[in-house]
Amino acid sequence: MSASQDEPANRLERRKQRTRAALIQAAQALIAEGKLNVPVLEITQAADVGMGSFYNHFDSKEALFDAAVADVLDNHGALLDRLTESIDDPAETFACSFRLTGRLFRRRPQESQILLVNGLSLIGSDRGLGPRALRDIAAGVAAGRFTVDDPKLALAVAAGALLGLGKLLQQEPERDDATAADRVTEDVLRLLGLPAEEARQICKRPLPSLDGQ
Repeated sequence: MSASQDEPANRLERRKQRTRAALIQAAQALIAEGKLNVPVLEITQAADVGMGSFYNHFDSKEALFDAAVADVLDNHGALLDRLTESIDDPAETFACSFRLTGRLFRRRPQESQILLVNGLSLIGSDRGLGPRALRDIAAGVAAGRFTVDDPKLALAVAAGALLGLGKLLQQEPERDDATAADRVTEDVLRLLGLPAEEARQICKRPLPSLDGQ
């Protein structure tokens, strides 16, 4: 196929991608607002696409909402991977991800609200922060950094602490998010078996910059 024949196909593919992205963004805004019972028409109007375009991409509203949540989880997970890839110590990797996520509650309020709305159902998800935290906890146990017997149970405790932190930061906008995130991370590290002084020192270390992320 010639380059001139390829171009229309490429344009069509880009248009499809833009339509899908618009639908996902509209769904994310609605989820964050707690509007889960809206009709498909309202979603397409918010996305500024036609009703037919919706069904070219998704079989149902539920499928779209699932994709919208998955998109948030994938983006969050990819961000944490980029920012922690140079850290060798699994305890510090876990702490860095936890501290960064605590700071993202204010920086990315819509995405954070989606995480809070879906809350505990995301603990067992294979996307986003959950599997990465479980990986780091298990690696910490294997390396002798953590002393927990059940990494999945430890993940449930850590997730509850993180969700509680996110909700508190929502309810108390005057509270310093960085200080709160570091204090909760320190407590979670101690629950995982890290000595108190080491947990404190890890949570004082500089974090990768979130600027431009």
